[in-house]
Amino acid sequence: MAKLVVESLIEAGKATAAPPLGPALGPTGVNIALVVAEINKKTADLKGMQVPVKVIIDTTSKTFTIEVGTPPSAALIKKEAGIEHGAGNPKTDKVADLAIEQIIKVAKTKSDSLLGKDLTMKVREIIGTCQSMGILIEGMDAQAALKAVAAGQFDAKIKSGKTEITQEERAKLEEEKHRLEEDFKKRRSEYETKAKQILKEQDGKDSKKIRQSMLEAGIPIKIVDELAPAEKKDASGGKGGAKGAPAAKGGKK
Repeated sequence: MAKLVVESLIEAGKATAAPPLGPALGPTGVNIALVVAEINKKTADLKGMQVPVKVIIDTTSKTFTIEVGTPPSAALIKKEAGIEHGAGNPKTDKVADLAIEQIIKVAKTKSDSLLGKDLTMKVREIIGTCQSMGILIEGMDAQAALKAVAAGQFDAKIKSGKTEITQEERAKLEEEKHRLEEDFKKRRSEYETKAKQILKEQDGKDSKKIRQSMLEAGIPIKIVDELAPAEKKDASGGKGGAKGAPAAKGGKK
């Protein structure tokens, strides 16, 4: 039984017989419409994302199987949260709040590539990713959410594998996201005011010292990069350090 593998990157839920998939499948003699329908069915939950798809074709019977890869956990989390970027400073800034069902959904989607031996352990892995992105879980920061999982607070939902939330629950999460956005804007304004004050107080000083003062004041690196003068480069192109060696004397004129 000979097999042929066709791989392609497609937009989830929107595969068509157009390039790149259609022309690649054409010579195989497989029913392209059926392949497209199956791909769209398997990727329906990932709509709006680019996903790798592998079509494995039996060249004798013209039957096929579909294997769908998954985007990184962070991309799936951002999709659930409805955000484009995680927090620049996740320790202090929070950008969204997710229900445990959404965490379970991501854990199940990424199940094959996670290390956890069961769904509970895989949920813990996804919560760990949320921690690095500044995303809350059920109103808790990641550390508190991990403790809640360990205490069995979400056992019933994890055991059931529930991945959907109600429209009312989604609306509340959206409202919380907007509140976090407003809070971040306020905090950013405070950071910028503090950074500008440091710039004024240390006007004329070495740029490295100015940046260090900002970081010590708790100003996120993103804002420091935006407002502080760039560190001066030495003659060799590096930052700071000794100046380039002087030219050698003597030699032919």
